[in-house]
Amino acid sequence: METWKENWEESKQRYIDWWNHKGSVLTMWEHFQNGVKPHADTPAPSAPKDLNQRWLDPKWRAQQIDHYMANSSFLADILPVANTQLGPGSLAAILGSPLEGGEDTIWIRQPQMPPDGDIVFNPDTVGWNLHKDLLRACKEKSQGHYYVGMPDLMEGLDVLASLRGTDKVLMDTIVQPELLENQLQQINDIYFKVYDELYDIIREDDGMAFCYFSIWGPGKVSKLQSDISTMISEDDFRHFVQPYLREQSCKLDYTLYHLDGVGAIRHLDALLEIEEINAIQWTPGVGEPQGGNPKWYDLYKRILAGGKSLEINWVEMDELLPLLNNIGTDGLNINIDFHSEDEVKQALDIINKA
Repeated sequence: METWKENWEESKQRYIDWWNHKGSVLTMWEHFQNGVKPHADTPAPSAPKDLNQRWLDPKWRAQQIDHYMANSSFLADILPVANTQLGPGSLAAILGSPLEGGEDTIWIRQPQMPPDGDIVFNPDTVGWNLHKDLLRACKEKSQGHYYVGMPDLMEGLDVLASLRGTDKVLMDTIVQPELLENQLQQINDIYFKVYDELYDIIREDDGMAFCYFSIWGPGKVSKLQSDISTMISEDDFRHFVQPYLREQSCKLDYTLYHLDGVGAIRHLDALLEIEEINAIQWTPGVGEPQGGNPKWYDLYKRILAGGKSLEINWVEMDELLPLLNNIGTDGLNINIDFHSEDEVKQALDIINKA
């Protein structure tokens, strides 16, 4: 693989070190193009005829992604990874939920007949074939210049909530816990069937990348989550979330848990109990200061002390040095919303001097 990222061998080692709680990674959520010298002359696609073509046409998206990547910066540890997401939690689409293109994202609608019994994988759904077609089209276009990212499948209670509705799922933690346990195991089983087949499409000789959260690893990598957990107790988290996260993190090589919202912090102890989870990413949520704010220093120290690496998003430049001075420089994946290569170089100088 010959990527358009000139420092990939050095950057790759920093990602490996980060998974192992050493050193820092400096990256961003996606990419910027301002002032970037193109890596290749790749044509942009014609304007999409509608939102569905923009999101759901594999050939159109593959061409748009190729053009985008050819004009993106990969300085520092910014990953050369194509964003192939088909909506947040697209495992629900694979299981039959309708997809609809929106202005800024893809909406995954609840199916007309949500499952109240077994969750069954059907290899003929539109969503499943779209996932495979998109990844194959992107892989063909990439020609080894960048990674084709694993879509944001999600798992567990979050996928069940997309399929059945949040209220029904929460009610079943009380009324039908055995049904819920059965469906959660079925989702985990389907997750690995889907993941493994998609992994075989996108994998490179040296590993794979996830389309969001700026993570790469030399093996099977994924982001895990349970956003619905803000609505359940610590006991229910250990009952309906923890066992399935543990199974996933045992079967995958590298896992990052997406901890979303102040209400989810109460589950941190249960997450730290899962030794196989390698890292935790913190999203403060609506109305809260972003990742670089001193309000979160104690939370970060707690995560690091628990043996997990840490991903911190939306750090401002003037927050970077105080952050490093307070929590150290080991085991950190720092995301900054860069707009130019000069900003990247400025942040690198701060990290190197910390």
